[in-house]
Amino acid sequence: MKLTVLGAGRCVTGSKYLLEWKNFSAMIDCGLFQGPAENRRRNWKPLPYPPSKVGAVVLTHAHIDHSGWLPRLVRQGFNGPVFCTPPTRDLLRVLLPDAAHIQEEEARYANDKGYSKHEVALPLFRAADARAALKLLEPVPFDEWHVLHPGIRFCLHRQGHILGAAAVELETKVSGGDRKTVYFSGDVGRYGVPILREPEPYPGSDVLLLESTYGDRFHGDHDPRAALGEEIRAGLKRGGVILIPAFAIDRTQELLYMLHELVVDGDLPEIPIFLDSPMGIEATALYSRWLDEHDAEMRQFFADQVNPIFPSNLKVTPTSSESRKLNDLRGPAIIISASGMATGGRILHHLKLRLPHRQNTVIFVGYQAQGTKGRRLVEGEPEVKIHGEWIPVNAHVTQITGLSAHADAGELMVWLSQRRREPEKVVLIHGEYEAQQALAARLSDEFGWKPVIPELGETLTI
Repeated sequence: MKLTVLGAGRCVTGSKYLLEWKNFSAMIDCGLFQGPAENRRRNWKPLPYPPSKVGAVVLTHAHIDHSGWLPRLVRQGFNGPVFCTPPTRDLLRVLLPDAAHIQEEEARYANDKGYSKHEVALPLFRAADARAALKLLEPVPFDEWHVLHPGIRFCLHRQGHILGAAAVELETKVSGGDRKTVYFSGDVGRYGVPILREPEPYPGSDVLLLESTYGDRFHGDHDPRAALGEEIRAGLKRGGVILIPAFAIDRTQELLYMLHELVVDGDLPEIPIFLDSPMGIEATALYSRWLDEHDAEMRQFFADQVNPIFPSNLKVTPTSSESRKLNDLRGPAIIISASGMATGGRILHHLKLRLPHRQNTVIFVGYQAQGTKGRRLVEGEPEVKIHGEWIPVNAHVTQITGLSAHADAGELMVWLSQRRREPEKVVLIHGEYEAQQALAARLSDEFGWKPVIPELGETLTI
């Protein structure tokens, strides 16, 4: 078997891996490169393999950096099955059309502004491509073996990273009747976080492809819920509106859960919370619907007829007109809106309105990448550019760490430690090179493994 790293090689985005086995090929994940322009330009590069000849795609989860290139693949001729878990299918019905809308809007904006005098800006894919991709989705339950091709089968194992997230175990027949297994970790989730069940431990395999996003970092032992409560209480004393930029998938639901607990425990008053994110609203409904994916505490809430991610003080604003009405809102109130790094979405309108006023508070609840408005705000820049205007920053801006859907370096070791056998080959993927080097050193010291760290475009023989 040959494996070509088409994405997430020495970087954390664009997860795509091409498997070639005898006369059959398949892809594990089909993600979009995100972030700096250099990364995004990679989305336009053709595959080094005819898309029409790819036999199937298996998705680990719905995040766009793992699934968002699928409409482009379909646009270029792919027409095979796309296997994923049922919750992943439901999330993709929200995410892929939204990704297509963003592509079309960015192309339209570039043409309106005349960024290129000689070329017309085109979207990477269109809404029709997203709809075509959705028709190819074939949901597969967790922990059941399914034939991918004669002689090769796969099984999806729960990973707890986001709703529906999975690891992919491939099993192939080899000469002599033996079988070999290749295990793709996908994105490993965390332990002891609310809502979803914990990741199933790594069972062992012949080959392991391991994510390394936080290979050199630890989330720390501080309590993000307590920190959130402290910052909101301080914001209430200022008397204004509290803005929380948050990713629509998983982070928004975890925030709502924590806010519910803080109110129940008496640490916060029951102030109005507005969820101003159409995708966040739909994702929260899906998280509420998939009871089988809930952890024990979440299941007990529902048994008691309480939905902690849709509390009584939560109001949703799905339409643009409802969102605009929030401009007249006076505190105390909390507005949760996407995107989490303030790179787009409705949160920009709220920041534009609220940042100039000292009584308002902005709480970032996750990592802010270099070059994003979120990063500039948490670093204390006195003004930021939003929709072409320079906006003074007088509101109180703060950041809470420790809220992440990714296992940190220690949690990765816990996930690996329950294996029943040793892998013969370990490949580190989905991580910056420095993080991968740190994790490789730790795996060598503690387990005696000698991981390889492939570059983008590199082909490995398994």
